[in-house]
Amino acid sequence: MEKSAAREEREFAFSERDFQFLAQLVNARTGIVISDNKRDMVYSRLSRRLRALNLANFLQYCELVSDANGEDEMLNLVNAITTNLTHFFREKHHFEHLKKNVIEPLIKSRKRRLRIWSAGCSSGMEPYSTAMVIKNTISDISAWDAKILATDIDTTMLDRGTRGEYTMEEYNSIPPEYRADVSKNPNGETMQMSDNLKRLIAFKHLNLLESWQMKGPFDAIFCRNVVIYFDKTTQAKLFNRMANLIEPGSFLYIGHSENITQICDKFELVGRTIYQRV
Repeated sequence: MEKSAAREEREFAFSERDFQFLAQLVNARTGIVISDNKRDMVYSRLSRRLRALNLANFLQYCELVSDANGEDEMLNLVNAITTNLTHFFREKHHFEHLKKNVIEPLIKSRKRRLRIWSAGCSSGMEPYSTAMVIKNTISDISAWDAKILATDIDTTMLDRGTRGEYTMEEYNSIPPEYRADVSKNPNGETMQMSDNLKRLIAFKHLNLLESWQMKGPFDAIFCRNVVIYFDKTTQAKLFNRMANLIEPGSFLYIGHSENITQICDKFELVGRTIYQRV
């Protein structure tokens, strides 16, 4: 009775059929699995879109995104559904490993070429953390061909990363030794990433289920807390595709709750959530 009453009080009619249609549509387009316990989340996030579009119910919204002319709204749907939880230097041991096992060996080799992919970069804090490590470690970075590819399916997050503007609370998670290229904006309330860091990063929209334009090879790939939203079959396909973009000896960093040992045999575990291409 309580659940029925709660549904009756909702602003928009949201049927089981509406939920299943949207969940299947998102899965088909992005690979993201939306379980039944995410029903309230879907309603809450998409209700904002219904208000913005002046729609009366979710049936109308389903009809809109399934229409041939609804591609723009499909982008808004994906942006609304995706979860973006991150902070600077999240899983700090990954960046320590990157410095010691990727960047420093390249300095000794004198190759002066570095390629890193941040897959599922969210608001940009991961690629900016990577850029800070690179700039802090390589003294003659201007003489290097160093690039970070930062991709995400959420265009609002990519816009934020491109701007490179973050709150003081977010800035506080940056270790003091990496703050030289971050300054306070004139408004006195937000912090700004420097052009020196921005030059190292290319933010690009990418649906991991679709074609990948980059060729590699990458020296390291960050794909953290991304595949937890996919089923095992999709995970296996993605990690095998990533394996083809890095050479043996290069590294893959994944999220703390992820494990690919039983999913892809092209990597071996060499550290806490750190895998090496075999």
